[in-house]
Amino acid sequence: MQSAIRPTLFVAAVAVALTGATVANAENWKIMTGPQGGSWYPLGGAIQNVVEKKVPGVKMQVLPGAGISNVKGVQGGKADFGFGNAVSTVDGVNGRAPFDKKTDKVCQVATLYFQYFHFVALADAGIKTVADAKGKALTTQQKGNTGEQMTRHVLEVYGLSYDKMKKVNFGSYADSVAQLKDGHAQVFTLITTIPASSVQDLATAREVRVLEVPDEKLKALQKINSGYDKRIIKAGSYAKNDKDIQTIGTWTHLIANCSLPADKVYQVTKALIENVNDLGLVVAAVKGLTAKDMATDLGIPFHPGALKAYKEAKVM
Repeated sequence: MQSAIRPTLFVAAVAVALTGATVANAENWKIMTGPQGGSWYPLGGAIQNVVEKKVPGVKMQVLPGAGISNVKGVQGGKADFGFGNAVSTVDGVNGRAPFDKKTDKVCQVATLYFQYFHFVALADAGIKTVADAKGKALTTQQKGNTGEQMTRHVLEVYGLSYDKMKKVNFGSYADSVAQLKDGHAQVFTLITTIPASSVQDLATAREVRVLEVPDEKLKALQKINSGYDKRIIKAGSYAKNDKDIQTIGTWTHLIANCSLPADKVYQVTKALIENVNDLGLVVAAVKGLTAKDMATDLGIPFHPGALKAYKEAKVM
């Protein structure tokens, strides 16, 4: 009787051991996204769902982050994937500030959508152009965020800097909105999609004005960083916003550590191409994204796995 049971127990033990080994050998990836309350964090969750369903043997953990710190995280091996803003990722590729050296381990996976820079002022603060913000209290994102970097650049082309402001606060979108609602700040800067929920929230309590970045300032910004591009915030995007507003912006894109296996990144890219509608359900700006859009060249080297997927899709 015992001899009959032992083989069964042995087989069960082997099965358990093999199952444990499979779990232990699963690849656990990390993706750096953005702060909670923005669009990047939920978009990271949507990508996680697609990857875990479509790429065998892979688990993905979604982490908060920011445009510049994500690039540094992928470069340093703290994350396998991350969201970046092209304007700052290109700085990394070229080894320009705020990066200490070239980010030679950062590869392009997919271009996702365009983000718009907002320079928002309280309507009763007497600020009609960025130049008028001198001596006012400004609130923006924490350092390591592309929006904060872009704020410094915009101030620079107007001959301004943080030193010329009354005070500068660095925090979350929610913190910034609260400061303007309470009158503790008069200017709020950020980079996000249109319409920005934080700006809409602010506009329910205070009348605001979104300031323009005209062509001559755009040209000056492009001398600082060629990744800046012109974009228009359409009339009606915000309360009492009755005319088109010219601003600047940059592309949000997905990056990966170049050392990730090409076959896995190929599977990830292919899965995103085939399930892009799932991403659009989470972030409206992604709706209508095509494989050709995803393959847009931003001046960042493509990961070989992503390149294979786009060539297979005949968009490169």
